[in-house]
Amino acid sequence: MAWYDEAVFYHIYPLGLTGAPKQNDYGEPVHRLNTLLPWIEHIRRLGFTALYIGPLFQSVGHGYETTDYRTLDTRLGTNEDLKAFVCACHDAGIRVVFDGVFNHTGRDFFAFRDLREHREQSAYRDWYCNVNFWGNNEYNDGFSYDNWGGYDLLAKLNQRNPVVRDYLCDVVRFWVSEFDVDGIRLDAADVLDFEFMKALRQTADAAKPDFWLMGEVIHGDYSRWANERTLHSVTDYALHKGLYSGHNDHNYFEIAHTVRRTQGMIPAHIKLYNFVDNHDVERISTKLRNKAYYLPVHVLLYTLPGIPSVYYGSEFGIEGKKERFSDDSLRPCIDLAEHAADYEANPCTELIGALGSIRKSFSADLAWGDYNELCLTTEQFSFARGRLIVAVNNAEREATLEVKADATTYVGLLSGEQYETEDGRLSIVLPPCGGEIFAPEGAEHEVPEALDLAKAFAATAREAAKEATSTFQPVEVPSIPYEEMSVEQLQSAILEKMAKNGPVTDQMRHDVEQNIWPDSLINWAKSFR
Repeated sequence: MAWYDEAVFYHIYPLGLTGAPKQNDYGEPVHRLNTLLPWIEHIRRLGFTALYIGPLFQSVGHGYETTDYRTLDTRLGTNEDLKAFVCACHDAGIRVVFDGVFNHTGRDFFAFRDLREHREQSAYRDWYCNVNFWGNNEYNDGFSYDNWGGYDLLAKLNQRNPVVRDYLCDVVRFWVSEFDVDGIRLDAADVLDFEFMKALRQTADAAKPDFWLMGEVIHGDYSRWANERTLHSVTDYALHKGLYSGHNDHNYFEIAHTVRRTQGMIPAHIKLYNFVDNHDVERISTKLRNKAYYLPVHVLLYTLPGIPSVYYGSEFGIEGKKERFSDDSLRPCIDLAEHAADYEANPCTELIGALGSIRKSFSADLAWGDYNELCLTTEQFSFARGRLIVAVNNAEREATLEVKADATTYVGLLSGEQYETEDGRLSIVLPPCGGEIFAPEGAEHEVPEALDLAKAFAATAREAAKEATSTFQPVEVPSIPYEEMSVEQLQSAILEKMAKNGPVTDQMRHDVEQNIWPDSLINWAKSFR
């Protein structure tokens, strides 16, 4: 059993949270990382036991175009600041995981600078993939190279080069010896070389006991990356998608199928990294059509198989929409002092705190307990985790369901209500957009304080449903080419065309409103006959 098997993660994008400038002038260090020290108590208070923070190291912009793997980004401070921050986390009982950007470097990285300067004579020409001195790139260097995601800013490292592999493994050893880091989240792990990942695993195993390697993998057979030879875990993007769309579409079959598929893909002792939002995707409160779904979504996040993670600010229920050319709204600067009252006044924060307490008290059940489906419909979902029974409802009306139960009496850990079983069946009444975790009577004392959160969310469910309905106001559609229309005019034109073909549902309207990309809207409008 390792620490990460029972961990509950908090995720911080430090350049955003600290309000660092978007571009690095490589000037004197500014000690912004120190402003995150008060967040450590916040993280501990809400029941998180581990922190994934990054990117951290010297870069020119958003942090994933690394300039120096051994120096804290000067917009955040100095290496001494990072040492002190990790030490403070450890003192609070919080493990720390860094972002490892090993697939590519920025153009200011020493090896790439040398390549630009010395070209064919560079000792580092084999550090990058498919360098071609007969080609060119968007910076007009007079040579081409493989990049990540089509961005020449991110030059892909040749991880099959033994020198590159040794260099990056030395970086991991340096992070352990210098900062006492507990693990690494590998950026773009789904395109990393597998032999390189095996070398990383050997390095990690030797560098520190229970050192954790978790990879960013968007899709595919997770067992290719998460196994005994390469990584300990990967991101579960399939569940991420299911958790919000399974509620928006009233389709719990999607979530249940995703869990079944994952369980058939990886052995039980490997736990995937579960999340509902992060620095690359929209905030969960923005994605949910009904804000009251926040409760059942997070009940599932904390109770389904895997390692739960919450992205900074989402415990306050903040919103963040992914824009066409900017992720700034996903990575905001937040003043923690402005949320001092949220622990008692914000139901989202209260819920995360309660779930953290439940996860800690029932780690044997929620980290190691068997998962068994008990009830599944499009709008209700119930399953057992060890001794516990979990039930959620995505309908905007009260729901009743019966499930098989072993104990005679159960207590709702969120509501404190007591339920009696009859003939081995537990009858559950769930409020609109509700959820509950049931423990056998006598076990509930393991949770320090029962919070009546399900009722609080239920009381606002109908109001939240109203807010979630369309607020889009169609505008007049001018008789001009689509290419000359604004986004609002294009959206209105599409809705008009939809209405001519039949009733426009809330989901159809929502899909149109969420599309803010002119090229896509133009093609959509032209697709109608």
